[in-house]
Amino acid sequence: MKNRPIKITDTTLRDGNQSLWLARLRTEDILPILPQMDQIGFSSIEVWGGAIFDACLTFLKEDPWQRLRAIKERVPKTPLQMLLRGQNLVGYRHYSDDVVHKFVKLAAKNGIDIFRIFDPLNDVRNFRTAIEAAKEAGAHVQGAVVYTISPVHTLEHYLEIAHQLVDMGIDSLCIKDRTALLSPSRTHSLIQELKKNFSLPLQLHCHYAGGLALINYLKAIEAGVDAIDTVSIPLASGNSQPPTEMIATALKDTPYDTHLDLERLYEIAEYFEEIRIKRGFERGSATVIQMKQLSQQIPGRMISNLQAQLKEKDALSRLEEVLEEIPKVRAEAGFPPLITPLSQIIGTQAILNVLTGKRWSVVPDEMKSYVKGLYGRPPGPVAEDIQKKVLEDEKPIDCRPADLLPDFYDVASQEIGDLAVCSKDVLSYCLFPQATRSFLESKRGIRESTFSSPELAEEDKEPQMDLGRIREVIKLMENSNLAEMIVEEGDLRITLRKSPGSPGTREGSQVREAERGEKKVPLGEEELQKVISPMVGTFYRTSAAEQPPFVEVGDIIEVGQPLCMVEAMKLMNEIISDIEGEVVEI
Repeated sequence: MKNRPIKITDTTLRDGNQSLWLARLRTEDILPILPQMDQIGFSSIEVWGGAIFDACLTFLKEDPWQRLRAIKERVPKTPLQMLLRGQNLVGYRHYSDDVVHKFVKLAAKNGIDIFRIFDPLNDVRNFRTAIEAAKEAGAHVQGAVVYTISPVHTLEHYLEIAHQLVDMGIDSLCIKDRTALLSPSRTHSLIQELKKNFSLPLQLHCHYAGGLALINYLKAIEAGVDAIDTVSIPLASGNSQPPTEMIATALKDTPYDTHLDLERLYEIAEYFEEIRIKRGFERGSATVIQMKQLSQQIPGRMISNLQAQLKEKDALSRLEEVLEEIPKVRAEAGFPPLITPLSQIIGTQAILNVLTGKRWSVVPDEMKSYVKGLYGRPPGPVAEDIQKKVLEDEKPIDCRPADLLPDFYDVASQEIGDLAVCSKDVLSYCLFPQATRSFLESKRGIRESTFSSPELAEEDKEPQMDLGRIREVIKLMENSNLAEMIVEEGDLRITLRKSPGSPGTREGSQVREAERGEKKVPLGEEELQKVISPMVGTFYRTSAAEQPPFVEVGDIIEVGQPLCMVEAMKLMNEIISDIEGEVVEI
C-alpha cells in the first residue's frame, strides 16, 4: 500500500484551551513552549479565533492582537491558523463588510496564514466576504462545513454546501463536528463521498465528547481524509479533541504515519500539565452527559450552560424538562446546528418556555433576529405559527444579512476616539465595544484594573501560588475541624479561615443571604410591583457604553417599554415591562 502520511493540526492553544479550560490560558503560559511546538512538524497550529479574542479582552485583560504577534515571533516555521465565524468574525453577531475586510487583512498581517472559515447555519452567503478578504490577503482559505443531524442535514446537503464553497475559491475543505454527533459509519461514508467529488485537501475536526472521536478519525483515514485536528494530552478528551500522542502512536509504522516526534510531544505535554496544575484547570474526562449527547443530540457544553442558568434561578430540578424542550424548539426553528451562537439562542428559548409555563410567550431579541433571517437562512423552514408569533406582521428578509448593514469602521473610530491609538484598537471596539473600552481605559491608566501583557520582567511579576494546590488545601480544610490554616510557598503567605457558620448551619445560611444583598423594599400605600428578569445574567442599564439609561427612578413607564439589557449565555436580551407605573427603585 502506498504511504499517505496524515497531517496534524494542533489545536491545543485555541480549541483545546477554549473547550476544556474556557480559553483561560494566558499569553505568559503559552510563549515559553512555542519554539518546541514549532519544531514538531505539525501541518499548522491553531492559535486564534473562536472565543480566544473575547476571553483575552474580557477575562484575561490582554490584548489579543499582541498575543498573536508574540506567537508569530516564536513560530516562524509552522503555519498559524485561526477559526473565523464567517460574517460574525470572532464575535456573536454579523458585522459590516468593511469591518470584515479590515479584520481579516490585519489578522493576516499579524501572523495568520490559514483562515478556517465557517458559518453556524452553513449559509454560504455568510462566507463570501470573509473568503474574499482572506484571498486578497494571500492567505490559505479552508472552508468548514458544520456537521449536525436533522431531517434537512442529509449527505446531499453537505455535498451541495461543499460544491458552493469550492466555487467560491477555497483552498481546502473541512468537516467540523463541533457537537460530536458523527458516528464511525457516517464518518466513513461522508468522507468517502467528499473525496469522490472533490480533489481539494480534506480535513476532519472532531470533539471527544461522546467517546467516538478516535474511532471516527481512524475511519476517516481509511476513507481518504488528509488531515485531522488533535491536542496535547493535558488539554485532550472531554469537550476537547483527541490527544495527538495517541493518534501518532496508533498510526506509527503504518502507511499513515504522522512522523511526529513522540518524545518531543511528551515534553510539550509535561509543560502543559505543569500549567494545568498551576492554574487549577480540570482534566478532560468523559461524563454521562457527554455520552448521552449522541442520543439527545445536545452538546455536553450546552447542557453545562443550561445547568448553570437553571441553578441560578433555583430551577435545576427542571433540567429534564428543558432538555426535552430543546429538540422541539430546534425543530420549530428550522433545525439550526447547536453551536455558538445558535445553541445559546435555542437553549435560552427552551428555558424561557419551561420557566414561564407558556411556550414562546417570552422571546429574546436574538431569537427574533434569527427568525427574521438576520443570522442567515435557517437550514429548514421555521414553523409558520412560530414565525407569526415572533415576527407578528413582519416578514423574514430574503437577502444576505450583511447587505443591510452600513459600513461601521469609521463610526466606531469616532465613538472610541483617542482611546484607540491604532486600527487594531478600533477593530476590537467594533467587535466588543464595552470590553474594549474597559480594557483600553485600564491600559491608559484611566480606570483601575489588572492589565496583563505577554511578557513581564521577573522583578515585576507578582508572587503566585498554584491554584490547584490551594483548592486541594481548601477541600482538606472543609473536611476537617480546623478553623484556620496558613499556607506558605516561597515569598507568598496565605491565611485560610472558615466562615463563622459552616455551610449547613443556620448561621452560615444567614451569612449567605446577607451576602446576596437582597433588599426588602418598604411598601407604601399601594403595593409595589417588581419586574423580574426571566433569565439570570449580567445587568446593563444602557444599550451601549455612551447611551443613556433605558429608565431612571421617577420615570413613568408603559407596558412594552424596554427597562434594561441582560446578557445571558452570550446573548443580549432586552427586558420589557409587562406593567405600567412609576419606577421607584432599580
